[in-house]
Amino acid sequence: MQPGRFVALGDSFTEGVGDPNLHYPNGFRGWADRMARQLGRADRRWEYANFAIRSKVLDQIVEDQFDDALALAPTHISFYAGGNDLLSLRSDLEALMGRYEEALTRLTESGAHVLVFTAFDMRTTALLEPLRRRVLTFNDAVRDLASTHGATLLDHSLMREYDDRRLWAPDKIHMNRLGHKRMAAFVLRELGVPHTLKVRELDEWEPRGWRRAVRDEGRFLRTEVAPLVRRRLTGRSEGDHALPKWPEPIRPADGMKRLARERALARTELETSGRAGGIRRR
Repeated sequence: MQPGRFVALGDSFTEGVGDPNLHYPNGFRGWADRMARQLGRADRRWEYANFAIRSKVLDQIVEDQFDDALALAPTHISFYAGGNDLLSLRSDLEALMGRYEEALTRLTESGAHVLVFTAFDMRTTALLEPLRRRVLTFNDAVRDLASTHGATLLDHSLMREYDDRRLWAPDKIHMNRLGHKRMAAFVLRELGVPHTLKVRELDEWEPRGWRRAVRDEGRFLRTEVAPLVRRRLTGRSEGDHALPKWPEPIRPADGMKRLARERALARTELETSGRAGGIRRR
């Protein structure tokens, strides 16, 4: 495949939440950064940008990310959106998918190779069964729209490894480091790009006893579900003050950790000069 410019759009799935790494912007690495690094190894001319920010709903992703992303004339675009909309059980799913189709059409008409993803089927506590039904409906619609508009579909239902809870972060919503690495390998394989990612096989694991299962579910509800509900009720989100990880194209072959350090240093110098300027004006 000829080298080009890969631009990632979306929410926490694409920002890399669940795969913490302090050497990368926003403190996360994630599948998109891992994939970009492999593209750079395959051909150093590849460029990469990532606008994804956690907690963003579809309309925010379209409004805040699309113009800047399309202005970069990407050859490849990854687009994952709608997962956070599904968390609001009062949202109109049919209207959501109508807006999703409008967004997807805009991306495919740009001429870029567009990749879309189904949402993960979160088989967790029975209390979330209404959400799971919405996820299944959403996924059926994404499959249909991808086929209609000529987008490449990454369908998690074909990735049976993700039934294993060891690929998931404690919140059961985001992939952990192993899960993100696997996702990068899946996408690269779909694009026909060779990679050097070491995706190890998981050992057999013993099922939890019922006592441990009860404790784990209780901890999950207290530490993950309850805070999520509180944020929804107050209108706050974890992404309110986050910035895009890579808003300007980089060449991953130049070293993403080094580029992240240089970017952080430049931002610190800018903030310092701004504070100094404010002091002088007083």
